[in-house]
Amino acid sequence: MTALLLIDIQKGIQETGYYGEERNNPKAEENCTKILETFRERKWPIFHVQHCSTNPDSPLHPSKPSHAFYAGVIPKNDEPVISKNVNSAFIGTDLKEHLEKMGIHDVVITGLTTEHCISTSTRMASNLGFNVTLISDATAAFSKKGIDGEPISAEMVHKIELANLKDEFATIYTTDMLLQEL
Repeated sequence: MTALLLIDIQKGIQETGYYGEERNNPKAEENCTKILETFRERKWPIFHVQHCSTNPDSPLHPSKPSHAFYAGVIPKNDEPVISKNVNSAFIGTDLKEHLEKMGIHDVVITGLTTEHCISTSTRMASNLGFNVTLISDATAAFSKKGIDGEPISAEMVHKIELANLKDEFATIYTTDMLLQEL
């Protein structure tokens, strides 16, 4: 059985500024919504992961309106919400136990951001023994400054993270590839 993990698809990660000056893949949330709708139609397991930052200045702090889920992926009553405050959906949560209890061996990962919670959660899911499919166009990254201050574009950050995860930790698909296979 396959479960969908929607990680940190919250209003506070949709804008540039706090996490980086540039963001790639502006359609990431739309693609997450398409995948979510397919899983809902098939009544397959869905888990929403919500980052609850402990930093009061973060857009993802529970006291801020930007902590809320993106409109296209708001959980329904029967869809579990896993709250976390670190960059892994598996640390300090009961996500692994939920998946194991349901007999889930395969997970599809979508969400934000590629270089933070997606990368960490993908690696951990794989290390915990789950078969991971990561959807490249249903996640996005922010630009960074390199160790010498050189700018690294959001698209480059995204591609490097996906390259690091490919084959060793996850199979990388696009939304269309996944929907065709399902």
